[in-house]
Amino acid sequence: MHRQKIIARNQFSTVREELQKAGKKIVLCHGVFDLLHPGHIAHLEEAKAMGDVLVVSITSAPYVNRGPGRPYFSDELRLKSLAALACTDYVIAIEAATATEAIECVQPDYYVKGKEYAVSEDDVTGNIDKEAEQVRAYGGDIRFTDGIVFSSTKLLNQNFSVFPPGVKEFAQDFASRVSFDNVRKTVDQMKKMKVLVVGDIIIDEYVFCTVQGLTSKDRTFSARYQREERYLGGSLAVAKHLAGFSDNVGVCAIVGEDPAIHSQILNDLSPLMRLDLQFNNDFRTTVKRRFVERRGIRNEYDKLFSMNYLPDDVDDIRDVDRKSFHDRLEKEASQYDLVVVTDFGHGLLDSVAMDILQTKASMLALNCQTNSSNFGTNLITKYHHADCFALDIRELRLALSNSKESEVTLLKELMRHLQAQVGWVTLGSLGSIALDKELAEVKTPALTLSVQDTVGAGDAFFALASLGIGVGATVEECSFLGNLAGALAANILGNSSSVQKSDLLKFASTLLKF
Repeated sequence: MHRQKIIARNQFSTVREELQKAGKKIVLCHGVFDLLHPGHIAHLEEAKAMGDVLVVSITSAPYVNRGPGRPYFSDELRLKSLAALACTDYVIAIEAATATEAIECVQPDYYVKGKEYAVSEDDVTGNIDKEAEQVRAYGGDIRFTDGIVFSSTKLLNQNFSVFPPGVKEFAQDFASRVSFDNVRKTVDQMKKMKVLVVGDIIIDEYVFCTVQGLTSKDRTFSARYQREERYLGGSLAVAKHLAGFSDNVGVCAIVGEDPAIHSQILNDLSPLMRLDLQFNNDFRTTVKRRFVERRGIRNEYDKLFSMNYLPDDVDDIRDVDRKSFHDRLEKEASQYDLVVVTDFGHGLLDSVAMDILQTKASMLALNCQTNSSNFGTNLITKYHHADCFALDIRELRLALSNSKESEVTLLKELMRHLQAQVGWVTLGSLGSIALDKELAEVKTPALTLSVQDTVGAGDAFFALASLGIGVGATVEECSFLGNLAGALAANILGNSSSVQKSDLLKFASTLLKF
């Protein structure tokens, strides 16, 4: 019985044609349906009463965007649960993040949502109007049920272990002071922020391979090549995160003369982003190539080896003509609400550029990174001012040459050095610590147990936390937004994609439903 109800998406067109010929009214309900509860059953029964045949489609697991660790139940279990209900006639898994593909597949007479979607402005995804338009294009219409609303997310949060230790207590405490509506208003305010990103452009190359074993002569491992991909990293990765929230993002940097890199920059960035790039034959754009292997069927990767394409020495590019770059910074820095500096230590930001940024920016957010090619030489203390900053614990200890004092003690010292209003230190799986201008401490735990790749997680944290400061949010709220973004980015391979507003708001909504 249940197997007859569960049908492949590509097979439903035949079923649909037969139902339409028979004059049957088709009703479609779509969702995640991660944990069936009385609210779902009432919703589906009410929907079924609107027509003759009820089709229920679920979002397939890889496309569920309610935060890491969701859905809790597999596609197979969710399909079986829905098929077990007397009111359902067909159940389909849809491999897409929105309902539009389900509507295209089913072409229902009625597309039915719960009453919480009746006001389109309340839909954090912004998709309900598009879905209504699409179903009407097929001659159908959208309707809303009026039954009691339960939250499967809240039930899962309270009864299933899907978050790291301490997150439940943190989320309950945070939600007692900051509602989801508050968070959404803060994020909505980011749309009009004018943000300038200044920093090293990096191209991240991922070579996917499988390790075969050790070679017989040299005792080194050999691997079978599979494929390779190239992503925009460095300042452009940060800019992409920012552009998911602000419509006014600009980038100022110097790029080497490589046509392939130029094409990728133009193709991969939002057309709304304002690019002010200086192309220079004497400048070498940094390329970082990583050889990675997937861990079996899990969506996690081991980095086997890394190769960096850099100048032999930063001194090699110190003679590059930067006058045009400096002139642009002089002209542009004061024109933006927020200037975000991502200093990866690859030679772009010299003392002149640093002085201009610290003097001209109306609000300066600073991130100064340590990596294998600049270890111990690219310290944030070379700057003397930033309104806010973020760095990891290793970078904090290196900057202050101190391996013994607590993170908070060192953070206070760096706050004084930079005359900063807010400072963050990220602690990986332990979350983050922030200090506000009164040196009050704000601790936020890591918000996910699920990690695909940590490359880029710190950049996402920095982007959202800085934007929060830019719109005047509290340090507590900015830390929450930063940790949300970091958790989402940790489940993205490298910088292959960026954190989006709808995903972040859905994740926030999930966490605030304990």
